[in-house]
Amino acid sequence: AFGFCSSLTSVTIPNSVTTIEHSAFSDCSSLTSVTIPNSVTTIGDNAFDGCSSLTSVTIPNGVTTIGKSAFGFCSSLTSVTIPNSVTTIGHDTFIRCTSLTSVTIHNSVTTIGQGAFSYCSSLTSVTIPNSVTTIDTIAFYGCSSLTSVTIPNSVTTIGFGAFSDCSSLTSVTIPNSVTTIEHSAFSDCSSLTSVTIPNSVTRINHDTFRGCSSLTSVTIPNSVTTIGESAFKDCSSLTSVTIPNSVTTIGDGAFSYCSHLTSVTIPNSITTIEQSAFSGCSSLTSVTIPNSVTTIGDYAFYGCSSLTSVTIPNSVKAIGDYAFNKCTSITQISSEAVVPPTCESGVFTDINKSKCKLIVPKNSLDAYKRAPQWKDFSLIEGSTTGITNTVYNKAG
Repeated sequence: AFGFCSSLTSVTIPNSVTTIEHSAFSDCSSLTSVTIPNSVTTIGDNAFDGCSSLTSVTIPNGVTTIGKSAFGFCSSLTSVTIPNSVTTIGHDTFIRCTSLTSVTIHNSVTTIGQGAFSYCSSLTSVTIPNSVTTIDTIAFYGCSSLTSVTIPNSVTTIGFGAFSDCSSLTSVTIPNSVTTIEHSAFSDCSSLTSVTIPNSVTRINHDTFRGCSSLTSVTIPNSVTTIGESAFKDCSSLTSVTIPNSVTTIGDGAFSYCSHLTSVTIPNSITTIEQSAFSGCSSLTSVTIPNSVTTIGDYAFYGCSSLTSVTIPNSVKAIGDYAFNKCTSITQISSEAVVPPTCESGVFTDINKSKCKLIVPKNSLDAYKRAPQWKDFSLIEGSTTGITNTVYNKAG
């Protein structure tokens, strides 16, 4: 109706109006104020989208529906109160309201929709009422000034990228009501120092905490069975992690490039260490691989340049491409496998094989001397229950 009226500065909507239609005032770039009467029940899609001079708006109590991007790109809007008649904050409702510093959400709201407050880069805090059950996909994505958020005990789902790139967020408590944290939910929250994952969560999805470069510790509850691909990748301040026995899968690159991680214990519930799971963990000095593991994946410990020793349990049958490549500080490898594990390309590249001690079962000494890549070590010791009995020195 008034879309693209770039000279319109104010508007009073009469009391007879019940619906503000789709794009009614979109891109009215000089509109500074609008009075919406109590008769209005629906604000349509894109109704005030792109009203870049609009500084404030009062949504009356009669409104039950706010459409997609209704106030999107209202870059001068500083505050908004959502009345208790509204149950859903829809798709992109306030997307890129870059001056929005505060928002009041009443207890009537059950869903904060996809992208509802995404790129509200001046929003510093938000209180989500305990009526909300779902924080949808990218709901608060790119809210780069958001320092704190309270997630109430009513929320069951935190959607994909819900708080991704909230670079000022320092801490978050996820309540026990949450059963699903979708992928990338907190990725690139670069100021996040701690997070508590409740024991109602069974899966940490891929990229969930990727790039949380200030995260120093994380507690993974024993309800979790899967740590997804790149879940903690690039968490460069993470120094330690305890993985509970409930976990059966550690996904590709799950802890890759956690450059301050010094030690990790892999539980005996794990059968495969997936590709690049711990690659680039350049401060990792020790790792315990349990006797349940049968496969060490490609690049699993690639670039773990502080790792000094590793014990490969008897259960391991295969080691993938470049699994220990660039582990330049390793001076001792103990393989408990009676049959030398099959090695793919470049497993031990950049390990000094003339100085690194290889300890193997005494009765398997000849087998290791003949096995591809294992035979490249100059000093091989045969042992029984950890006590060296025989030394084979290829050099002499």
